Amino acid sequence: MMKKQTDRLLAIWFIVTIFVLALAFLFSPAGKFSELENRYLQSAPKLTWDNLISKRFAEEAETYVTDHFPLRGQWVWVKSLSEQLRLQQENNGIYKGKDGYLFEKFAKPDPALLAQYTAAVKAFATANPGVDLTFLLAPTSIGLYPDKLPWKAPHDGQDRVNEAVGEQLQGLANLTYMNGFNVLKPHASENIFYRTDHHWTTLGAYYAYEAYAKQMGWTPHPLPSYTVKTVSDSFLGSYHTRGQFSLVKPDLLQVFLPNKPVATSMYVADTDTTTNSLYDESYLAKKDKYSYFLGGVHALLTLTSDIPPGDVDLDKLLVIKDSYAHSVLPFLAQHAKEIHVIDMRYYNGSISQYMKDNGISHALLLFNTATFAENNEILKLGK
Repeated sequence: MMKKQTDRLLAIWFIVTIFVLALAFLFSPAGKFSELENRYLQSAPKLTWDNLISKRFAEEAETYVTDHFPLRGQWVWVKSLSEQLRLQQENNGIYKGKDGYLFEKFAKPDPALLAQYTAAVKAFATANPGVDLTFLLAPTSIGLYPDKLPWKAPHDGQDRVNEAVGEQLQGLANLTYMNGFNVLKPHASENIFYRTDHHWTTLGAYYAYEAYAKQMGWTPHPLPSYTVKTVSDSFLGSYHTRGQFSLVKPDLLQVFLPNKPVATSMYVADTDTTTNSLYDESYLAKKDKYSYFLGGVHALLTLTSDIPPGDVDLDKLLVIKDSYAHSVLPFLAQHAKEIHVIDMRYYNGSISQYMKDNGISHALLLFNTATFAENNEILKLGK
């Protein structure tokens, strides 16, 4: 008798809990951005015939429910705590490695998909024979420091991916491929990657700028010509937000200020606003401190620099990029009078037409290996 009552009470408790969670899910306002995970959340899926046939609606609906589940942040924290109590070195796809480094899992992409992406780049170069195009593919920290991963942690080498991309991009006179491993490996012992975030540090960005400048025939400004300023000593980046590992030492966020500064204005087409700085100090008080550079992600930017006539290396440059470019652009702004910046994740126009309309004959594609291998937005180059 007692067992039946207990079972009945458990059943009632379970039903009430599900009912309360369902009400909370239905009536809670849907957020757009997760400060905890430092990413945009899935928006409500659109019910269309094409979405149903392609199964996209079901996939987006599942992600939407997961992203907006009541008390999601608390559940993520509880899961992380339980994993650490079990001495797990991985949580939510993030490894806790040596020397304070956190790493994101990287799986070798489908060769057919990778071939599609490189074919899109080649087709873009072929369709714009008058454009001098450079593609710089930078590894993430797991690519350069696999020796710092936990013992027996499975991983696929990013170096092989970068080599495959280089091999597939051969054969076009107006397309130059720069393997980021060649750029960064000589500086591997330096602090070129954040330990808690997926980006390179400003020093890593400087070495990428230096290599690109030399490839373009410019004279890069030497390191001593900059004053290094630490703008935050409490940066816990995207890997920390996802892994939620405790006792992690924050990173330093630094900016390299040229001793001979060049005034640069930034026009954000998304919001039709212009600022006179490439840095947004408001982000230093937020979780997403990397957005201090350029004020975060925008679909389309134009940077205009007041460079003395004798110091101008290029009138116009187009940078097609992911967020790795954000800390590189202030360096490039000392050489090019006008830099147009497109993020393909949010820009949906024809880039070929944009270059024609704006008289652009030089372009830089700058991506990290993980973004390039996992994001099909590169296919928009064909528009």
